[in-house]
Amino acid sequence: MQATPTAPNAPAAPSLYFNRETSWLDFNRRVLELAQDTSVPLLERVKFLAIFASNLDEFFMKRVGGLQRQRLSGVSEFSNDGLNVQEQLDLIHKSVRAMLEAQTHCWLSDLEPALNREGVIIKAYDRLDDAERASVDQFFVKQVFPILTPLAVDSGHPFPFISNLSKSVGVMLEHPGMGEPLFVRIKVPENLPRWVPLPTRMNFVPLEQVIGGNLSMLFPGMKVIDWQPFRVTRNADIEMDEDDADDLLELVEMELRKRRLARVVRLELPESMSQAMREFIISGMEVSSEDVYLYRGPVDMDDLMGLASLDLPQAKFRPWVALVPQRLNDDVDIFQVIRSGDLLVHHPYESFASSVEMFIKSAVMDPKVLAIKMTLYRTSSDSPFVPALIKAAEMGKQVAVLVELKARFDEHRNLEHAQNLEKAGVHVVYGLVGLKTHTKLSMVVRDEPEGLRTYCHIGTGNYNSKTAHLYTDLGLFTCNPSITADVIEVFHYLTGRSLKRDYNKLLIAPVNMRDRFVEMIRRETEHAKAGKPARIIAKMNALQDPKIITTLYEASQAGVKIDLLVRGFCCLRPGVPGMSENIRVISVLGRFLEHSRIFHFHNDGKDEFYIGSADWMYRNLDYRVEAITPIEDQLLRDRLREILEIMLNDQGHAWELQPDGQWNRRTSSDGQAGVDTQEVLISRALRNEKKSRRGD
Repeated sequence: MQATPTAPNAPAAPSLYFNRETSWLDFNRRVLELAQDTSVPLLERVKFLAIFASNLDEFFMKRVGGLQRQRLSGVSEFSNDGLNVQEQLDLIHKSVRAMLEAQTHCWLSDLEPALNREGVIIKAYDRLDDAERASVDQFFVKQVFPILTPLAVDSGHPFPFISNLSKSVGVMLEHPGMGEPLFVRIKVPENLPRWVPLPTRMNFVPLEQVIGGNLSMLFPGMKVIDWQPFRVTRNADIEMDEDDADDLLELVEMELRKRRLARVVRLELPESMSQAMREFIISGMEVSSEDVYLYRGPVDMDDLMGLASLDLPQAKFRPWVALVPQRLNDDVDIFQVIRSGDLLVHHPYESFASSVEMFIKSAVMDPKVLAIKMTLYRTSSDSPFVPALIKAAEMGKQVAVLVELKARFDEHRNLEHAQNLEKAGVHVVYGLVGLKTHTKLSMVVRDEPEGLRTYCHIGTGNYNSKTAHLYTDLGLFTCNPSITADVIEVFHYLTGRSLKRDYNKLLIAPVNMRDRFVEMIRRETEHAKAGKPARIIAKMNALQDPKIITTLYEASQAGVKIDLLVRGFCCLRPGVPGMSENIRVISVLGRFLEHSRIFHFHNDGKDEFYIGSADWMYRNLDYRVEAITPIEDQLLRDRLREILEIMLNDQGHAWELQPDGQWNRRTSSDGQAGVDTQEVLISRALRNEKKSRRGD
């Protein structure tokens, strides 16, 4: 499998770019700021702290793992900002250690005391009273003790393999009459609750504390000198060569096996661990000192997500249930609705189940539907789409699905879905060699009196019913022949290796998307040079592609006003006189993960709007199959314009990138709570629903 593409060697002008890795860490620092923000409800702050920890796990597995692999292989690539691999790793370690200090302080000095005031208390085993200890010990005997497997390390037992992201309890024992201490590793079971409930409501003890408090049962007759929890992170950036692969399915299965045994990129040890145990574990794991992170507080704060779900309504955002899109109310025929005009849906403000799921389920049950085609990149383990597509195949419809096996961390799930679909007679394609299929497309072919008609959905987010409640995404439903003809051709490209390049409406990566985006940016540049109004607004998850950035700099220098809404990392340097003074970069974070991609070009008053799956990154433009669609209906364009303008005026959860790389959080001029994008969109959705009910 090909490695994630790296930036070209020896960058021409490193001062033009921010470093990708440190910019991503800046994004995660903004997530941490939400955990520190006292205006955010308490359990939501706990959730943001858990997200911060989870993000960091993935960063180490993918980005740090990739950099370390490059270093070991002797690769001498430079980042866009001119740093070599070791310089980037040094910056990462320094930045992460400072962030972890802030994370620890946030938990120990702020969130944990605040939870205690709400009656949510996490206790250490040695702080339990008699009744609590009796309850916990009973839980240990019945639920924990039978499944534990202590693994001793001695001359006959090598240091045990420790799986990625697993929590362990390290124990130092002493045999009576023998001086040499013995090390034992115990894996903390992943199928048991991390926070073991105590008799008092909303009081808990960590599972590793339950194990540590009952070691005498595991080691009768032995003296327990010390025990400490620790955690390991392994590299998930495994390089494999797809070009020599005869079977992509077999190749991905091989990658998963290799990833399991990949080298350690981070070892988390408690500050309270003895020097002897620390050195023993470091030696056994074969890690360098730069990869060792000492922590205070609970190990693996990702598990705080379990506490964030506690039943404390006053400590959460007000509940939100997605509304049925207005045109899809009253048990309508979705195909008739789409024939009457393009339909744009905005999740999670509008229901995914009542739009995207209904589109596929209606196609399955409709006897006039002859074929269904769909791409699956990341979907849930209990996805409603998989059984629906299987049923369609069993009913005799032509069903084709591209399941992207190389979707990182979803490989096992996608393998299972693909095999189940194939067994049912669905035509399954396991992705393309050398490319990831990231586009979000589905199409339905229906036999109608006028002949065959194709309906399609083009989205910015995955066909995942769970994340649709948490991510903001957009989807277009259309039967416009000029768009559906392109969608048909994209599926021919995916399943039959078509080499078509002249798409009519869609921007398709890696075919024409890069060139079309560059053309549209340069068109705004020419308008500005001619003295005409010129404007670009682009919303995405990340911005890193050097050519796009350079083209945006040229547009800024010509006078084009450019606003970039970039949730995650951004390598473009805005606001630099003579280079990018007309470019503004804003990041909006909130209760939902901003995931939609929207692109607006003024085009001398002939406004153009696009939505789709791609960010402005070279991996998306050159190494993935992506689709961007124009939005041509004026009412839908106005709706996209409204979303963008609300976000640009956000003063509640927005940060603005400075020329020196700092992200400054916006505040309203009067110091009061300002516009919060997602709260505004929730309020508007509710207001529009009320109008619809009144028949306005």
